[in-house]
Amino acid sequence: MIASIIIGIILIGIGIFFQKSSFQFGKYGNYVKYAGIFIIVLGLLSSIFVQINPGKVGVKSLFGKVQKGVLHSGLHMINPLLDVTIFDVQTHNYTMSAVHDEGDKGGDDAIRVLSNDGLEVVIDLTVLYKIIPEEAPVIYQNIGENYNDKIVRPVTRTRIRDNAVFYDAVSLYSTKREEFQQRIFKTIEVDFKNRGLVLEQLLIRNINLPASVKATIESKINAEQDAQKMVFVLQKEKQEAERKRVEAQGIADYQRIITSTLTDKQLQYEMIKAQKEIATSSNSKVIIMNGKNTPLILSDK
Repeated sequence: MIASIIIGIILIGIGIFFQKSSFQFGKYGNYVKYAGIFIIVLGLLSSIFVQINPGKVGVKSLFGKVQKGVLHSGLHMINPLLDVTIFDVQTHNYTMSAVHDEGDKGGDDAIRVLSNDGLEVVIDLTVLYKIIPEEAPVIYQNIGENYNDKIVRPVTRTRIRDNAVFYDAVSLYSTKREEFQQRIFKTIEVDFKNRGLVLEQLLIRNINLPASVKATIESKINAEQDAQKMVFVLQKEKQEAERKRVEAQGIADYQRIITSTLTDKQLQYEMIKAQKEIATSSNSKVIIMNGKNTPLILSDK
């Protein structure tokens, strides 16, 4: 707007000069003045109305002084002398990675921390956050538009280093990873809130350990898997031994019951039943009995 006013004033001055001069193009002085006036009016009109797109807010400032309140999405009529700075209040992500060109900074931008056992651990991390719309004027006043490099990056890296010293390298890599992520989330969340930002999520994408530590962990995991396999085998063998013991006990009980309950008459009865079945068999032809001994049965073969 200021540029339009300046240009318009210059054109008006040139038009007046042309009118007062005796040059041959003095007759064009009025046209130049009208053009200057038109530019000034157009600049004023364009400054009176401002459009804020969805997911954005506008921060107002007048002669370098930040005004309270923000302009939300939509069309607004404002003081033409105001400057409006647009802030994005949608979710942002800031990635720090060891992989080149994967993070927000070029090259290796992973976070290197020391665990409580003195080992260097390399962490790849993504921070999801957004600006609190009502806090945008405070951010603009105290931090500026470059809040990524002034707040998000240094606070995140510092808090991760501060909390990593409570864990050993193996725990960070395996059993304590989730606990570590929750711990740093809580501390970073407080710092962000104090500066007008909301921490939505903290994603530990990768944790890299020294090669020697990785080899030790892999050996430990393999040993644990072998131990679990052996426990399974032993349990299976114990179950099989128990099955055989129960089966043997059942046979022994059966034999004991039979032995204690059988009588001579019952045995004679069972023998007669067996002889009857033999006699009715198609393979037997001749049965010789003397009334005392076991009969002799002759086959036709």
